[in-house]
Amino acid sequence: MDEYHVSVLLNESINNLKIRPEGIYVDVTFGAGGHTRSILEKLDAKGRVYAFDQDTDALNNAPADDRLKLINANFRYLRKYLRLEKIDRVDGILADLGVSSHQLDVPDRGFSYRYDAPLDMRMNSDSDFSAFDVLNTYEEGQLIALLSQYGEVRNARTLAAALVKQRKLTAIRTTGDLNKVLDRHLMGPRMKYLSQVYQAIRIEVNDEMGALRDLLEDGMKILAPGGRFAVITFHSIEDRLVKNFFKSGNTEGELVKDAFGNIFRPFVLVDKKVITAGHEEQNRNVRSRSAKLRVAEKL
Repeated sequence: MDEYHVSVLLNESINNLKIRPEGIYVDVTFGAGGHTRSILEKLDAKGRVYAFDQDTDALNNAPADDRLKLINANFRYLRKYLRLEKIDRVDGILADLGVSSHQLDVPDRGFSYRYDAPLDMRMNSDSDFSAFDVLNTYEEGQLIALLSQYGEVRNARTLAAALVKQRKLTAIRTTGDLNKVLDRHLMGPRMKYLSQVYQAIRIEVNDEMGALRDLLEDGMKILAPGGRFAVITFHSIEDRLVKNFFKSGNTEGELVKDAFGNIFRPFVLVDKKVITAGHEEQNRNVRSRSAKLRVAEKL
């Protein structure tokens, strides 16, 4: 399973969950199951883990353990699916956001610029909306917005215009087609530039920011007092949403007061500083270099 996906900040995230042996925990991004297995190791016979993953490939990684329930669904529907399991309170929630190593390494998924493959990028293969639709149907202004916001692409306007021009000649169907356009408009190192563009498209295809907002809202409602919420992010926007939510209970970071002037604070930060990977992990796993872990405890 290690080849499928290497868990980032594994010890830091598990230790900060302050796991109770008899508790109920949720890993909303199961992947290869590294975080889930570590949680299971700390549970007794009464403890339970509910793990989510919308990617059907991840289901093959489930260990044979009666204490684990793996749910093939987007984590934005956390409360809905836990209600079906008759669970209304949990003791901890863990999220490791972003794309998995496996998704990047399977050419047919279209997540990586390294392979010539159909433009896909769907984390849920049953979805009818893909990277092909973004690149071939979005208006130029929409392309500018997502490239700027989600990819921080410096020449977003120029690139968006080039993509629209290209698709008028012929549809942009594969990663190879997309790369040809990108190679004509590179700004800075090629690998970094292509990574930024692919990230932006992937985030849009999977509505990752919308899903994160839903997860944070549902997580706050279902987490028991004293329970902990740990989120690992890889993008500045994701990190900002999590930081704001843990501070104020909303992703805008706006402090809400009641009629008496008391500020609503649903969480207390476990560590006021963001947790990042050490040098050893960064050298061992390149993906960990951009990882940021924030942990909050429900009041």
